[in-house]
Amino acid sequence: MQFYTKNHPYYCGIDLHARSLYVCIINHDGEICIHQEIKASPEHLMRILEPYIGNIIVGVECMHCWYWVADWCEDNAVDFILGHALYMKAIHGGKAKTDKIDSFKIAKLLRGGTFPVAYHYPKSMRATRDLLRRRMKIIRHGAMLKAHVSNTLSQYNLPAHGTNLRYSQARDALRETFDDKYVQANINLDLNLVEHYDKELRQIEKQVENHAIKHFYREYHLLKSIKGVGKILALTILYEIGDIQRFDSVQKFASYSRLVKCKAESAGKIYGTSGAKIGNAHLKWAFSEACVLYLRGNDDAQRYLAKLQRRMPKSKALSVLAHKLGRCVYFMLRNKTLFNEDQFMKR
Repeated sequence: MQFYTKNHPYYCGIDLHARSLYVCIINHDGEICIHQEIKASPEHLMRILEPYIGNIIVGVECMHCWYWVADWCEDNAVDFILGHALYMKAIHGGKAKTDKIDSFKIAKLLRGGTFPVAYHYPKSMRATRDLLRRRMKIIRHGAMLKAHVSNTLSQYNLPAHGTNLRYSQARDALRETFDDKYVQANINLDLNLVEHYDKELRQIEKQVENHAIKHFYREYHLLKSIKGVGKILALTILYEIGDIQRFDSVQKFASYSRLVKCKAESAGKIYGTSGAKIGNAHLKWAFSEACVLYLRGNDDAQRYLAKLQRRMPKSKALSVLAHKLGRCVYFMLRNKTLFNEDQFMKR
């Protein structure tokens, strides 16, 4: 965890909401200069911060509507810092909790050097990353629709279709399965949505890949040199990492990717693990998926997994292999090198 420790003449804590902002500005001595609620608009924010531009740092908690505040600060040369929501527990402590109190606490955290810093993702890549994340949600809903088709066949004691519904031929084969027109309409609804999703997602994937080739051409092809890592996994890893140079060490990268667990210890006693939800869930999924696909048809990797399983359960062995892949990706991106399987298996 990193804290913002730089000194400024003024500190501004903002409690963000979709339609309003509660702004608290304090000076270097901790005295309140401004403490009021305003509308969530660039005009109102400019009106209240304009006298302090060049001497103030603005801090907000990482939530869904921080984008426009960060962009406004960048456009107007105002220092901006994003707070890690899970670490900012100081905001949620105390008997009373209001927007006014929260904005004051954020300003105090900034002044005291205890403001936990989250990564401020670059504006130029933010929308593409969000589009890729949105694609994943649609994919998961499509998988639910396909599962509903299979479950309906079982419900009426019909044999499994045994085909992949991502293909139009497989979907067409199921459109006359049931005599009952209402049951068939239920199935056709799923098939039509899957077909529409498939068409739209192909366009999205092409858009994101074109953006990656333009901005991450070398890194994109480096990641695809890993067995089992295809287009989607490579894109997910690239856009969730952003700039690999922001990680000072491979340990920090592994922690951010949720590839390691932190122990909970007090008075010399270990109580288990903690912080399981702190980090990037998308990178955790990507490396877990890459681990399974790397094993597919790879005899050397399967022997290595069997070796690990002699010392630990299979679930933990897979986690170790995913961690190993994560570390490998870190050094590949930092050193701009292709995947070397011989070297990977020796370590």
